[in-house]
Amino acid sequence: MKNILLKSIQIFAFMSMMNLLLSVLILNIARFPSGSFGMYPFLILIESLVTSVVAFITVCIFRKSYRSVLRIAVLFQIIYLISLILIGFNPFGSDAVNILSLLLYINSFIVLLIVYLIYLVYSKIILAKSKN
Repeated sequence: MKNILLKSIQIFAFMSMMNLLLSVLILNIARFPSGSFGMYPFLILIESLVTSVVAFITVCIFRKSYRSVLRIAVLFQIIYLISLILIGFNPFGSDAVNILSLLLYINSFIVLLIVYLIYLVYSKIILAKSKN
């Protein structure tokens, strides 16, 4: 049980930091004005931390269902997307705020893809070691 709780904390922390870092990267690459959009990464960090707490409580309650790293990552992703919707990030429209919202949704799927690829590489390494 401790192992899955520690894994979930690691996954939530990694996904939160990746969401933060990629949102900062998006702001720098897209050259949004820093006066209007400068605090968005901070908002993403707070949202990711709240999402991590909710997801961790969910894993603690339903710990028998969340034995896989991918299930934990998908749980975080679902809660994160729901919280983006509830906060009011609307990706449909043409102004800069809507474009940034769309990029944040894309950002979250990129983070999930990164976690999935790391999981695949890790499982291949463990499988190769176990065959020896």
